[in-house]
Amino acid sequence: MIKKVKFFAKEAVLRARYIMEKDCLFCKIIAGEIKTEPVLETESVLAFNDVNPVADVHILIVPKRHIDSVLTINKENTEDIMDMYSALQKIVKNKNIEAFRLTINGGKFQHVGHLHMHLISGKKVDWKKL
Repeated sequence: MIKKVKFFAKEAVLRARYIMEKDCLFCKIIAGEIKTEPVLETESVLAFNDVNPVADVHILIVPKRHIDSVLTINKENTEDIMDMYSALQKIVKNKNIEAFRLTINGGKFQHVGHLHMHLISGKKVDWKKL
């Protein structure tokens, strides 16, 4: 009986995760279902320009593995998070960005349910849009 309960609980988690990933905007971009021009792509990270930029430079840095939010990061995600920061460093260097802000939204401020960083740089930033 306990084995069956554990099996069904695990199965429910897997199905819920599949549904979230299937409907996730960033998962669709990563899968190529929605086209975007990558700023940087690695095995585990995709970075691309935000379609609604709040500044001259507004790049989203997204792990390819679906992580819901900053509130769900755990030990299993350590490598993904490090790869996001590595991508950030490469982008800053490649684009010769001297000053920037790095924002990670959570809760009601997170518009897409997939962890992502906003790399923002430029003279004017419209914080109301972020």
